[in-house]
Amino acid sequence: MAVTVVSGMNILKNYLHIDYLTQGYSALIGLLVLFFHGDRVPYWYLVLGCHVIVLVAIHGLIHWHAKNPDSRAVRFLRFFYPLILYTGFYRETGILNQLFIDGCLDPVFIQLEETIFGFQPSLQFSQLLSYRWFAEVMYGAYFSYYLMITGVGVALYLRQGNHFSHYLCVVSFVFYVCYFIYICLPVIGPRLFYQAFAGYSLPAAFIPAQVPPVPESIQKAVFYRLMYVIYNLFEAPGAAFPSSHVAVALCTLYFSFRYLRRIRWVHAACVLLLCLSTVYGRYHYALDVIAGGMTAALLIPLGNRIYAKLGGQSNPSERSTG
Repeated sequence: MAVTVVSGMNILKNYLHIDYLTQGYSALIGLLVLFFHGDRVPYWYLVLGCHVIVLVAIHGLIHWHAKNPDSRAVRFLRFFYPLILYTGFYRETGILNQLFIDGCLDPVFIQLEETIFGFQPSLQFSQLLSYRWFAEVMYGAYFSYYLMITGVGVALYLRQGNHFSHYLCVVSFVFYVCYFIYICLPVIGPRLFYQAFAGYSLPAAFIPAQVPPVPESIQKAVFYRLMYVIYNLFEAPGAAFPSSHVAVALCTLYFSFRYLRRIRWVHAACVLLLCLSTVYGRYHYALDVIAGGMTAALLIPLGNRIYAKLGGQSNPSERSTG
């Protein structure tokens, strides 16, 4: 018995901040599915089983790396596995977002946009600037989101391990909170103006008299076509508020200013364009973007505190000039 306890404690010594965070999120969602699935989650037992597998797989990967510390492939997988899980956790929100609310909250957001702006920014922005070159810039900026997450991560991984650990912990925290909100508050976004998603369609009272189609000049843009494919393959309905594109992009920017200062201003320009592109591309309501900024402002400092509490260094004076 004593040997078993000691062995378990030795394994836990190999746990990092991101392991506790990721396993904690997976366990939380698994428990929500177990206790609240009712008839709202089809094949809920498979979803629950996947979360059990994730928990076991993470533990196994940590143990595998501890036994093979010199293997570059194992080391890379051990530290980058959260990036692999992001997509699965994100897609899952589209399955679980009816746990607590029937339908979607889009009518509320559409009404708020009309009250605040007097029109629907997501429908008018692209009509105002429908040039193909501008569309390439906007959709290219939206696509750069994926490059920001992996690019900043790889740069920090190659430069200094504790910086990467800090980055991964905070970025994952922002992701997981956004995913949890998507499950509790489903908002599909402006795409609902054009078609139904997951069996939900907008009430007629909330559809404008004229819903302008995407201009043909925009549809010819290379990055428009690329994002069209990505969205058809990976998008989760009900994951619009707050915009994780905005929240996570701002989080990556924070780490550029902190640890990768040579790229910070170029990165800042890309993030600004990305924020605009979320509305231009009709992926988000303007309120989603504002909420994404507020989410980043709240969660980045909180993520830093969690990282420090779990034993990491989160000293503002700890900076890199690279």
